[in-house]
Amino acid sequence: MQENTQLAFVLHTRPYRENQLLVDLLTENDGKLAALSYVGHSTKSSRKALLQPFLPIKVTLKGQYSLKSLIRVEPIGKSFLLKKNALFSAFYINELLVKLLGENIACNELFQQYEASLTSLVDTDSIELCLREFELMLLDELGVSFDFSLVFEHSAEGFYYLPGEGFMPAYIKLKQPCYNRWHLQAIAQSDLSTPEVLMTFKNLMRQVINHLLDGVPLNSRKLFSKKA
Repeated sequence: MQENTQLAFVLHTRPYRENQLLVDLLTENDGKLAALSYVGHSTKSSRKALLQPFLPIKVTLKGQYSLKSLIRVEPIGKSFLLKKNALFSAFYINELLVKLLGENIACNELFQQYEASLTSLVDTDSIELCLREFELMLLDELGVSFDFSLVFEHSAEGFYYLPGEGFMPAYIKLKQPCYNRWHLQAIAQSDLSTPEVLMTFKNLMRQVINHLLDGVPLNSRKLFSKKA
């Protein structure tokens, strides 16, 4: 059976059987996939030490079915040094990928955006902007996009966003989040220079992502609330 070697990042691991881990990987060529890895008896297993989030690795996989066997793993760089909110944000990104991204679907641009996001989280003071950019790329991969044309055509001060339908002028009251028209126009024009616009963008993305999650909570969000 042919082996397949490519760049990857670990998204999540969990025990499977004795001395084995089930590993969710984001790979450069095959997107998200699950692999089974033997990690040995020792608690200081070198394989286990490499199967950590935010470490760039090269993996060799084997198997023709959805669950692959992880044959080899080696580091190709240093782990991204993430702290506090940047670390929580990276866990949030990982959890989104685990819960929303389909398996074994090539998504090279998303892989590149993931690596760029980790780099930005190390250095940037604008975590919110980094997260919004990644969420947009993920939604695009999932086939979800925003049509902002109505927010330029209607004079309503606020708009609702209805999943599957798009934006709707708030001429009548609905039990939905209502978004400021000027903020939506700024988002459409990629003008995210003010905190108010960034907050509207955050709330909009949260509504869309919560809908895609179908009510399943994100554990990574609890990290922020615990810090607060």
